[in-house]
Amino acid sequence: MSDSVTGPALAVRGLKRSFRQGDVTIDVLRGIDLDIAPGEIVALLGPSGSGKSTLLQAVGLLEGGFEGSIRIAGEEASKLDNDGRTRIRRDELGFVYQFHHLLPDFNAAENVVIPQLIHGATNEDARVRAEALLSALGLGGRLSHRPSQLSGGEQQRVAVARALANRPRLVLADEPTGNLDEATADIVFGEFLSLVRGEGSAALVATHNERIAAKMDRVLRLHEGHIE
Repeated sequence: MSDSVTGPALAVRGLKRSFRQGDVTIDVLRGIDLDIAPGEIVALLGPSGSGKSTLLQAVGLLEGGFEGSIRIAGEEASKLDNDGRTRIRRDELGFVYQFHHLLPDFNAAENVVIPQLIHGATNEDARVRAEALLSALGLGGRLSHRPSQLSGGEQQRVAVARALANRPRLVLADEPTGNLDEATADIVFGEFLSLVRGEGSAALVATHNERIAAKMDRVLRLHEGHIE
């Protein structure tokens, strides 16, 4: 994350996405405009099927077929080639999904170290960073445990640490506690908020949970392809 960049962490203008099903065109996003300020944590609220994941995929530069403008850390995504989009995902974005997608053959610390090594960190610096993040999430005693040896909540904590490992400007989270029971979800999401705020990252968090959404700085509602 470069401190020299000014302006919104994310700026979206006129974002549209349609899908074809046979002879029918389904308009999922119908001209989305939104800004997220540096350090701001924003809830994207809407029922299943409302397009929340589609919007996050667009903002995360994970697939094409979109119309409109997406600016991340001041850089226009539509002007980037594949290498440029990969660079933005690596340097500016962190991802947390409903399912943790941890590497099963590596322990908790290694799952947080690996993305840092890809980013260019030394092994020593990456391990120090991984241990600090995991300890902040209450996993200081579970560093050497593989995912199969961790509970669901612990696995998702590792996924949160991994998302923040490279100090992203913007974290994108898609139902990050949707696979956890309510009590565990409250604890993990509280830790997620605390860590993201402590790191100074912005976040866009897709959820259908009004109670979780109320804990964030601002709530956006996605309805019939528009932000309300």
